[in-house]
Amino acid sequence: MSIIYLPFEFLIPRRPVSLQAKRKGLQEWKNFVRSEAQKVWQGSSPIQNTNLQLTLVYLCSDYPPDTDNIIKPIQDALVGLVFEDDNLISDVESHRRFISNPIDFINLPLLLQQGVLIGQECVYVKVSESQALEKYL
Repeated sequence: MSIIYLPFEFLIPRRPVSLQAKRKGLQEWKNFVRSEAQKVWQGSSPIQNTNLQLTLVYLCSDYPPDTDNIIKPIQDALVGLVFEDDNLISDVESHRRFISNPIDFINLPLLLQQGVLIGQECVYVKVSESQALEKYL
């Protein structure tokens, strides 16, 4: 039985590519996301048989892509590495904040604090176990 390393989090230090991007650019983006995740993934095999939550925080500058269009490419890039299949993702949270606006980062996860301090576009990604529905409502 494999050990589940959750929550798993990493930072993508680049502007995300929209699901609507040209095929070549989209595949390059997915490859980049996967390579960033591989740098910190400690699991020996992908997570199986566990309902998961995907949380994204996009720290953006001007004219960002739509939040809903950045979810699927990131999720797809993690298939086979972090989780066996994207059907294990039962909950998704996606947030977008402009880096030009003040962000109180005191209570943010350390990795997201680092993203705020860098002051450049990036995406914070966290994969965790899903909670009971009432925890979200």
